[in-house]
Amino acid sequence: MAYPISQVDAFTDKPFRGNPAAVCVLAEAAEVDWMQAVAAEMNLSETAFLHPVADGFQLRWFTPAAEVALCGHATLASAHVLWSEGHLAPNREARFHTRSGLLTATQAGSWISLNFPAQPSEAIELPAPLRQALHLDEVTPRYGGQTPTNYLIELPQAEQVRSLQPDYALLKTLPRQGVIVTSQADAQPYDFISRYFAPKVGIDEDPVTGSAHCTLGPYWQGQLQKSALLAYQASARGGVLKLRCQEVTAVSMDHPARVEISGKAVTVLHGQLL
Repeated sequence: MAYPISQVDAFTDKPFRGNPAAVCVLAEAAEVDWMQAVAAEMNLSETAFLHPVADGFQLRWFTPAAEVALCGHATLASAHVLWSEGHLAPNREARFHTRSGLLTATQAGSWISLNFPAQPSEAIELPAPLRQALHLDEVTPRYGGQTPTNYLIELPQAEQVRSLQPDYALLKTLPRQGVIVTSQADAQPYDFISRYFAPKVGIDEDPVTGSAHCTLGPYWQGQLQKSALLAYQASARGGVLKLRCQEVTAVSMDHPARVEISGKAVTVLHGQLL
């Protein structure tokens, strides 16, 4: 049996930029070992697998090495495939049932907007191995924090973010999935820039990381006192994200904060898994 698969560059409108994801739309659930093997074969930062359920689609994401609980760019790519390949009417909301709960996507023109859970960080003293891995002996971060998944570090200057050359082997030994490094932008029209490193799950540097902006959005909302933000992920491929953070005063325990993450996407390949 052959299974259709598409490769989509997410958070960009230009081929070979942004973050590539493979998207496989199935008729029914597949075996975990098979999905992980396909993700390893595709060798992209994420491969998404989805199949119809009663109220939308079940969605799972795999790096070449592991399944992850939340992925922004492969969700964006999945929504793009559903609409562009006729699985879902263009005016219909895409509803994804995931390990991180229900995620939704809508489109307006060339932009796709994802509704994701906010993942604010808490301040910590950065562990010495993390500082060593990022060569921070001569740099004093403006902020160090963590979420259950990632570390978050703000550096004083954008150029310090761009020029980082981490020790990936050392990062791999740390107890968090990845490390987000950010600074205020030094060029218009962006509010902030970032990079994301996750060798622990098989991704030395992720080109554009939607899920990291579930943390970056609330952080920069607090720093800049604005809820609408424009972000640039400063990897070699680069990517642009629009963020709209829920107002802090509207958040309660019964209604946790959400972040709207918007980007563009372009399909670069169609194929079949044999």
